[in-house]
Amino acid sequence: MWEIVATERAGGFVLRHDGRDQSHVDLDDPTYLAFDYVRRMGDVVDAVGEPGAPLRVVHVGGAGMTLARYVAATRPSSPQIVLEPDAEVTELVRAELPLPRRSGIKVRPVDGRSGVAALRDGQADLLVLDAYDDGLVPADLLTREHFQDVARVLGAGTFLLNLSDRAPFAHTRRVLAGLRESFAQLAMGAEPATLRGRRDGNLMVLASTGPLPLAALRLRAQASAAPYRVLDAALVSDSFGGGVAFAD
Repeated sequence: MWEIVATERAGGFVLRHDGRDQSHVDLDDPTYLAFDYVRRMGDVVDAVGEPGAPLRVVHVGGAGMTLARYVAATRPSSPQIVLEPDAEVTELVRAELPLPRRSGIKVRPVDGRSGVAALRDGQADLLVLDAYDDGLVPADLLTREHFQDVARVLGAGTFLLNLSDRAPFAHTRRVLAGLRESFAQLAMGAEPATLRGRRDGNLMVLASTGPLPLAALRLRAQASAAPYRVLDAALVSDSFGGGVAFAD
């Protein structure tokens, strides 16, 4: 069951599903990102492309649309598509946590796989995969075939994935193996404790056919309220190699 609960912060609300927090939305200040992993994703939004310039963004997974609201606030006039198959949650969010007027955010009630397949070549500058079902990213969104389709839609753009895993990262290794088949550049951001295997956590994976903004991202990582490490392609290969790609 989906529910929306007010927080102690003025304008703040948490979207929950079966008792698990899915999104935090601040209606008064959409640039406020409560969850650490979402702040890391916001750092990517800030780092890619020209600072403050509009971005064409596709979100696979919507829920409260926290990151889409952030993009609309920090990069006005950005055209955004949110692929969210759960019409119930979209209806609830629209009713109780309405999107800003002229936000440029369009929600499509389709699953990520078919929604991405329907997009044009080179349609997006940034494609964000942050979709979970019972705590797991749907398997069909992590196959080599889907990554090929994502690469088609992005052209020279950036693919941002939010994964959840823990050492020895067997699942993440397989995802990265599939990404390497379609993207020349990989990077990762995560908390040091997660990388050292002390606890499970979110792994922010970046992939692109062109250069990634690692210098800008590292500056943001160091200045973050919850500092994290940014690994370049060589470090990702050294620490997360050896996987076998998922396939359809």
